[in-house]
Amino acid sequence: MIQLRTWLDVADNSGAKRCHAIKVVGRGNKSTAEIGDIVVASVRKALPSSPIKTGTVVRGVVVRTRNPHRRSDGTYVRFDSNAIVLINDDKSPKGTRVFGAVSRELRRKGFTKIVNLASEVV
Repeated sequence: MIQLRTWLDVADNSGAKRCHAIKVVGRGNKSTAEIGDIVVASVRKALPSSPIKTGTVVRGVVVRTRNPHRRSDGTYVRFDSNAIVLINDDKSPKGTRVFGAVSRELRRKGFTKIVNLASEVV
């Protein structure tokens, strides 16, 4: 569960390292995001040589959450950190690699490119 001002790790090689959640997009009146939801975030830490600078406002899709996510078969999946992958307006990732595991719910929500780039799908 990601809400306003949540710290997020960036799980791709776009150059950003840590982000601060600003807004949840596309959930109507809901103020929290789950796996597969798009959030607007502010970059708080970035690599010095990256095209994405500190303070830039970006969009990202949530790929991992510390809060347990219940699946339809009754199992729960939980990760060690909250993480996003930065995306463009057409839902394609900005980076060329995705680090760490991602949840398989992303495939159902239309982020197949991110699932294909990930090293592990849980």
